[in-house]
Amino acid sequence: MSPFEALMLLCFGAAWPFSIHTSYVSRSTRGKSLLFLLVLLIGYTSGIIHKLFYARDPVLLLYILNWTMVGIDTLLYLRNRRMEREALRRASR
Repeated sequence: MSPFEALMLLCFGAAWPFSIHTSYVSRSTRGKSLLFLLVLLIGYTSGIIHKLFYARDPVLLLYILNWTMVGIDTLLYLRNRRMEREALRRASR
């Protein structure tokens, strides 16, 4: 197990609860990028697959935790985008 890989994942993961909270409370997609979130999901998925097939160790849990948080933020992005579109549709009537 690499302590540096674990520290990297902990540092990246530390920001996601704040991002999730902001997405949930603001109900806005401002400052968010769906493409960025999807790229992160792909990256974490690759890390999970690598850990499962080539280097199974406890760091796998950090990859799964980060993937879950990015997934939640992605779902909130989609929810917020839908809400913004509905509000725009109502305002244009």
